[in-house]
Amino acid sequence: MSYTVHPSAIVDDGAQIGEGSRVWHFVHVCGGAMIGKGVSLGQNVFVGNKVTIGDNCKIQNNVSVYDNVHLEEGVFCGPSMVFTNVYNPRSLIERKSEYRDTLVKRGATLGANCTIVCGVTVGQFSFIGAGAVINKDVPDYALMVGVPAKQIGWMSEYGEQLDLPLDGESEVRCQHTGAVYRLLNGAVVKVE
Repeated sequence: MSYTVHPSAIVDDGAQIGEGSRVWHFVHVCGGAMIGKGVSLGQNVFVGNKVTIGDNCKIQNNVSVYDNVHLEEGVFCGPSMVFTNVYNPRSLIERKSEYRDTLVKRGATLGANCTIVCGVTVGQFSFIGAGAVINKDVPDYALMVGVPAKQIGWMSEYGEQLDLPLDGESEVRCQHTGAVYRLLNGAVVKVE
């Protein structure tokens, strides 16, 4: 085995887990899950059958990654943050055929106790503040806070807020990496 599993964890037959990944205390990984290399699954994490988790993701304690949630490379899921997969759940009504896909793109951060309502796409390197509720798509590099979440700024790939307006045309250099970020038509791109 090229990954580490704590004795209290349950990894069902068929689960694919990449090299160097760590599965900590009381984790349950279902048999259909596909988990990349260098992933950390913290204490009490649940990973469903129809889930993909990219390389180098960090899933902190008490997070359930339910069916139809897909995380690209380098996603950070803060402690006790929440995914959903049914938009209008009822205990007395079977809705497994109504699961909505949720995509979290490369490098995004989902802060502690935030909620990602199913059916949205969270843009690459975006940053969701602690406790925020995301109920619509999030642009790349966006900084989102509140309930429901509103965009209050832009973030660098390094994880620092960029000195850019929410809209218009502007350009700024990251003081940590030297990368240049350009705002144009309400979207930020990293200039190579």
